[in-house]
Amino acid sequence: MTGTLARPRTVTVLGATGSIGSSTLDVIARHPERYRVHALTAHRSREALLAQCRRHRPAVAVLEAEADAVWLRERLGEAGLPTEVLAGGEALVEVAEAGEVDVVMSAIVGAAGLLPTLAAVRAGKRVLLANKEALVMSGALFMEAVAGSGATLLPIDSEHNAIYQCLPAEHRGGLRRHGVTRLLLTASGGPFRGWASAELAAVTPEQACAHPNWSMGRKISVDSATLMNKGLELIEACWLFDARPEQVQVVVHPQSVIHSMAAYADGSVIAQLGNPDMRTPIAFGLAWPERIDAGVEALDLFAVARLDFEAPDEVAFPCLRLAREAMAAGGTGPAVLNAANEVAVAAFLEGRLGFTGIGELVARVRDARPVEVVADLETVLEADARARQAARDWLNRC
Repeated sequence: MTGTLARPRTVTVLGATGSIGSSTLDVIARHPERYRVHALTAHRSREALLAQCRRHRPAVAVLEAEADAVWLRERLGEAGLPTEVLAGGEALVEVAEAGEVDVVMSAIVGAAGLLPTLAAVRAGKRVLLANKEALVMSGALFMEAVAGSGATLLPIDSEHNAIYQCLPAEHRGGLRRHGVTRLLLTASGGPFRGWASAELAAVTPEQACAHPNWSMGRKISVDSATLMNKGLELIEACWLFDARPEQVQVVVHPQSVIHSMAAYADGSVIAQLGNPDMRTPIAFGLAWPERIDAGVEALDLFAVARLDFEAPDEVAFPCLRLAREAMAAGGTGPAVLNAANEVAVAAFLEGRLGFTGIGELVARVRDARPVEVVADLETVLEADARARQAARDWLNRC
């Protein structure tokens, strides 16, 4: 289904130089009559952002550091491009909530995406959520903001986007109300599927970042390898679809062809299938409720030949269990889990922590403080900061 828009939708891409941001711009470039880029943001990848600005000519570009912004401003001036260049967290919020913006792609990795994503929600934008940490950290507050502002929230993670497509158009108020008994969240199993705990101790960052099916950044690749990514997705699914943790079942599916499923009371299981290419859910989010070309090859079931399924190993990969327990605990539990994990993954990538130490560090930080009730955003941010400091202290003692 396609149609003609009265005017092009304006899009801000938070995290433009990452894999999701780059794929978003690829889809946008295929439909210049439908979309116009308003703002592109990056953390420190100034050369990549310069190349994107030259191609997509945004009104605004944002980098984290002022020095990088000065560099980009000079390069764009030399090229005769009028893009305004800003720096810092406040600028991220500004381009997320700008009045001329229709759609915000939230693709910043980690907790850094929380404030600009929440700003876009509160401004009533169509928010394409690829930053799962924003919802993991502030679940109830985030969903209350969506309901209160009238924002349109569309999940972009392939699994949540698949579930969104498999559910009735209106699924709020509890899954059982709509005849849904379970959400089946698929996982590739990562590069170490089938490995025993003892084998994982010597895993290197290069091995952990070599995902068998998806092309992703280093942090999310490590999360996929530990199954923490699937744990964060379990938490996200609970908030997105008003589900309890026990209603979300993780299913290892190594082919990554079935992106997730919904099981119904009558015995039906509805699945969404496709090649493992993030441009499919991105195009879905940009055009919903219409469908547009994403540049993705059609799925060849004869080439796939078989679909396999198995249970996840939560002994060798305890991060999935830790995430489920954090969601069940509620309050600041998910925010603490996420903060400790971000510190642990960074330490692993820097060679300061072993692969199996990631889960151990998260568990220790989780057990160090009681879960608190989340009264406001400040409570979340304080819990995040304390958990990060506890994680760093634990690393310093090792």
